[in-house]
Amino acid sequence: MQRLVPERNEGAVGLIDGIPTFIPSTATPFSLTEIPGLVERAVVETADGSVRMGTFVDATHALRYVAVPFTVGDGGATALYLAAYDLRAELADTNSTFQTYSLVAVAALVVVGLVGWFVAGRLLRPLRELRQTAASITGSNRSARIPVVGHDDVSALTATINGMLDRLDGSLTSQRQLLDDVRHELKTPITIVRGHFEILDPTDPAETRETVALALDELDRMSELIDDIEALAVSEQQGLLSLAPCDVLELTEQVQTKASALSGHNWVLERAAPIVVDVDTRRITQAWLQLADNAAKYSPTGSRVGIGSLVDAHGELRLWVRDEGVGIPTSAQERIFDRFGRAETGRSQTGSGLGLSIVQSIARGHGGRVELASQPGVGSTFTIVLPGVGRDGNADANADADADADAVPGADASASALFPDSSPEPKREDHA
Repeated sequence: MQRLVPERNEGAVGLIDGIPTFIPSTATPFSLTEIPGLVERAVVETADGSVRMGTFVDATHALRYVAVPFTVGDGGATALYLAAYDLRAELADTNSTFQTYSLVAVAALVVVGLVGWFVAGRLLRPLRELRQTAASITGSNRSARIPVVGHDDVSALTATINGMLDRLDGSLTSQRQLLDDVRHELKTPITIVRGHFEILDPTDPAETRETVALALDELDRMSELIDDIEALAVSEQQGLLSLAPCDVLELTEQVQTKASALSGHNWVLERAAPIVVDVDTRRITQAWLQLADNAAKYSPTGSRVGIGSLVDAHGELRLWVRDEGVGIPTSAQERIFDRFGRAETGRSQTGSGLGLSIVQSIARGHGGRVELASQPGVGSTFTIVLPGVGRDGNADANADADADADAVPGADASASALFPDSSPEPKREDHA
């Protein structure tokens, strides 16, 4: 007892005949003798000489105690050893640690929630903007687009959606323009037919025959316009092309033969490339003959019109029609490829005005383009260029092609290169 050293939050006392006799000399947070009722309770509980354990609770303490009675000396004095520790003080550190961890956990949860909200907001912002953009797009307002920020997957999705909106806008614009143009083009023949029928004298057979002939001619023109519109719609859809191997040399000869049916001109086969490529032969023939028909319309009777094909030094297949007609002013060279676009040439204009648009659409459907080299009063060369076909199979032909690069349509816009004074003999490149 004299050597008793209680631990923190513990207390002990020795009693003889109920009187505190031995008290630890070490300072402790509390003294058992100063807690009202504790010592008295222990003395009463151990009066029968048994060891007692229990819990004593008051306003400030929650003590777990043990009381051990024993006899001191030969005189038989009754002694009691009482030890206790404060449960509240013992749990205070644990409670403090728990509260600290709880506060840290709550703070971390709040921080994680805020970060998650911020990140999720940034990730979902393009989707919200997509919804808002989609809601704002109408038939009259199709210019809204989603801002692309960053280089992640969401940004890539945003760019893809913007591209889709651009394509839809272009398609709707094209459809609206086509409808406006068709309405304008159909209005003229309808007005002509209606005007002549309104003033028709049914009793005059000659006038009746003349009016009927005029009406049939205008109806034929409307039918041609509808056919051209259908051809243009098909040519603009690349998926509808039927690609198959095509012998360009044979195709060139066939186009020259078919063009010869357009009487009044000297159709010359200038060159034929011995190569096989994957194209839609029917559509390419249609485009090539459309260029031939244009050359016949805008060239003097009896003039020379050249047709040829060649794989140039860049590996591009060039299919051309070269005429010695009136030529096309520079200011009109872009406009003639528009739907119903025509150049002012001083000659009567026939046809729907969709021919060159169809040619350009067919070329684009094959991944190519249409080139024009023209000089007013000298002539024009229209060339369908199909890229990525490689080189001719004939080494000699390749050498000739490189040597004659200046004479390839589109390679030199000068009049001397496009329209030589002397007409060369047709050059056929035989298969190797």
